[in-house]
Amino acid sequence: MGGFFGITSKYDCMADVFFGTDYHSHLGTRRGGMAAYDPVIGLQRKIHSIENAPFRTRFEHIFQEMRGHAAIGCISDSEPQPLLIRSRLGAYAICMIGRINNSEELINHYLAVSGGHFDAKTGGQVNAVELLAALIDEKDSFVEGIRFAQRCINGTASILILKDDGTLIAARDLLGRIPVTVGKRVDGYAVSFESFAYEKLGYVFTRELGPGEIVSVTADKMEQLCPPEKKKRICAFLWSYYGYPTSTYEGINVEAMRYRNGALLAKADEKNNPDIAIDYVGGVPDSGTPHAIGYASESGRYFARAFIKYTPTWARSFMPPAQVDRNTIAKMKQIPVKELIKDKDLLFVDDSIVRGTQLRETVEFLYENGAKSVHMRSACPPIMFGCKYLNFSRATSDLELIARRVILQIEGEEGFEHLEEYADGATERGKRLRQTICERFHFSSLEFQSLDAVVEAIGLPECELCTYCWNGKE
Repeated sequence: MGGFFGITSKYDCMADVFFGTDYHSHLGTRRGGMAAYDPVIGLQRKIHSIENAPFRTRFEHIFQEMRGHAAIGCISDSEPQPLLIRSRLGAYAICMIGRINNSEELINHYLAVSGGHFDAKTGGQVNAVELLAALIDEKDSFVEGIRFAQRCINGTASILILKDDGTLIAARDLLGRIPVTVGKRVDGYAVSFESFAYEKLGYVFTRELGPGEIVSVTADKMEQLCPPEKKKRICAFLWSYYGYPTSTYEGINVEAMRYRNGALLAKADEKNNPDIAIDYVGGVPDSGTPHAIGYASESGRYFARAFIKYTPTWARSFMPPAQVDRNTIAKMKQIPVKELIKDKDLLFVDDSIVRGTQLRETVEFLYENGAKSVHMRSACPPIMFGCKYLNFSRATSDLELIARRVILQIEGEEGFEHLEEYADGATERGKRLRQTICERFHFSSLEFQSLDAVVEAIGLPECELCTYCWNGKE
């Protein structure tokens, strides 16, 4: 994933862009970058790795290194960005949130048409942001170029550009899979993935861009350059997992959605599993916790934090690139509250179950500390497809997904023709999937949230939500 943040102001804005970008750190752990425009210096840029140190630490000296009354910043789980580009459209800085699935096709097209070249990485790979800029530069204006690039790209591209006159150009991806919002203050405007990032800086939410909408923003005004498309498919996983609790998308708060979702899980359990003995309900921290609070409140059972994540030094369990290192760190972070575990029947709600590797370690940890039984609930349906739009999962193959692996074990590849049945806990295939995962991970019971309930908890029509990772529908 990733996030971006930008300001164009009448005054130096480096401090605000520093803090605004830092507020997107929950969206990525690989690289951070900032670019600024100053009338005397021109465009400037810094990029740092944030795999072993947070954005705030790596950029704490940025105020001595850069200045400008317009600046952009980004957090990225993929390419180094923002990039500085000089083209026939002028000089500009650009960053992108999204994913390009047909990059080889687009690279070959560009090389054939332009006769130009790219700065290649090991193995001949090209920075996706540079490819995006090359596509934009094929046209005679930023608006034409952005729309051309977005229509060529198989995937997703939300774009933030800083021109060499301090103007920002922001474009939400064609289907609005991720948000782009604008805030206003007396001295300028802010553009951001997360609206709370600029609200903390005194900007007032002005509007959320529509799917495919493009705007130009200066310190004095915002101008629509291209109207929004009619079709919208915003990512439903925003609310379930990677959206920050204080975030609001399409007018719907993340934390509130998770409470509703947990309550709906409890209602389903009351109907389908009324006799389960539970001493405490807890969440797999952090994003599972609000789902669990909703579950406990609805079910009338006690909520308890039977283990705590130690996060002062390792805030994100998947920070290291190697899975084995992420698993080790996840285990080291779990500190038990033994009085709430020993001889207790526990039910935990996790935001989702993707690979299941870390969840297996969590359950083993609970039994090692004396748990009598561990019941697991997923606040999402079984994940059947790796995301091909936003890179929110590190899965490179569908067979890395625990649901897919178990289906292959149960029925072979023939089972992939019945994914809808496996997702439904009321069918025989669905029951077998849950039973097999229970046996593999030593759960006392397992249930997944239904897609209908997730949609209900969000509160938007299903046709406006991207649910590809659950049902494969584009």
